[in-house]
Amino acid sequence: MPYTEDQVIETLPSVRPVLEQIAHKWSILILTFLCQEPKRFNALKRRMDGITQKALTEALRRLERNGLIERTVTTTSPIAVEYSITPLGRTLQEPFLALYDWALDHQADLKTAQARFDNRS
Repeated sequence: MPYTEDQVIETLPSVRPVLEQIAHKWSILILTFLCQEPKRFNALKRRMDGITQKALTEALRRLERNGLIERTVTTTSPIAVEYSITPLGRTLQEPFLALYDWALDHQADLKTAQARFDNRS
């Protein structure tokens, strides 16, 4: 549903914090990976090339605090921590897939635009 500029401005104070949480640098990838199946911390870290342990820990805590993922500690030997998506988090799967499809469909357009911008005199 399209929104007018005035509607966006009116709702921005309540919507901005939500968008900042789900559109954070690593959040979309984490949630996308967890939509497939629960994963342990180290499995997530291996899948996310370039993320530090600290950044992953912070992102997971933020997502857990917002009710988008759930953290489960397994007390078997060795002790493990597993993360899974919550029903609320799963509601983001469709919009994320749409965004991913858009990125696949338009990656060449973006590269062309970037090259055009970079080659300006």
